[in-house]
Amino acid sequence: MTLEHFARCVGEGFEIDMGTGSLVFTLTEARPLPERGFAGMMRAPFSLLFRSGSKVLLPQQIYRLNNARLGILDIFLVPVARDKDGIVYQAIFN
Repeated sequence: MTLEHFARCVGEGFEIDMGTGSLVFTLTEARPLPERGFAGMMRAPFSLLFRSGSKVLLPQQIYRLNNARLGILDIFLVPVARDKDGIVYQAIFN
């Protein structure tokens, strides 16, 4: 997966199956990161931000997300902010 795959999905929902129900995260940002790494990297690094309208804080871990355009993806998400509208989670690809 590359930044271009996700950039087309900004504003779309990504459903997380929680076993007894599901949550929908909205992809709010897909942006490139500075290329600091090893020579011959397979892809340019990038960051994704997802917003959850839920007030329930999920721990950082790998979640299985389902998106209508991209299908099912396993992504490591980290909570990075909370505000009146919910919680923001970040994924870094490098």
